[in-house]
Amino acid sequence: MSIRKGITRNIRSVRGGEGAHTPVLDAPALTGDVCIGDIVFIRVTARPFLEVASATNSWTNHVGVVIDNCGDEPLIAESTFPFARTTLLSRFLERSDHGHFAVARLNAPLDDAQRSALKAAAVRRLGTFYDTGFNLRSRRQFCSRFVREVINEATNFQLGEAETFATLLQHNAEPNLAFWRFWYFGRIPWQRLTVTPASLLRSPDVRVIFDSQAGGAL
Repeated sequence: MSIRKGITRNIRSVRGGEGAHTPVLDAPALTGDVCIGDIVFIRVTARPFLEVASATNSWTNHVGVVIDNCGDEPLIAESTFPFARTTLLSRFLERSDHGHFAVARLNAPLDDAQRSALKAAAVRRLGTFYDTGFNLRSRRQFCSRFVREVINEATNFQLGEAETFATLLQHNAEPNLAFWRFWYFGRIPWQRLTVTPASLLRSPDVRVIFDSQAGGAL
């Protein structure tokens, strides 16, 4: 069953906050279409992550990577608060605002050795505490760094662009500096390097194979 058919036949609605309805997938229908190494992008509604999306001129603000697709449904590895963990695909997608998600795949297919290396790289990082400072050089992790490093360790592809906060925010016509000053206790770390979900999604080394907003498989 294709991703498009899986969604068409298996979406159901659940009532969320304030009467909103969020699409939830019957994830087993996607198992045959999602591969190890696929990168899944969602949009969570916690305020800091909404500000990340706004700062990057993108809808997405959270990302995980598929590390297993042999069970009843794919397993996502992600860096989230309070620490990196694995999550079933259905649980991962349920957290996305209005059910919006996209799946991207590396342009170069992975071989068996790379798939094993990718899973091992993710497992080694499980349990690492979340870095709320989004610092590419810290001992902690955050979602886009986690996925970037796992992919790089397994394939040598360096997804996304490492950039300073100064560079990142200068691309936004109306950056919410008041929020970021609050987040960083009054002083934005302008020269701190980071990497964002939007940067991974825009990487030339991946292609989007599914986007729920675009009507399905691409």
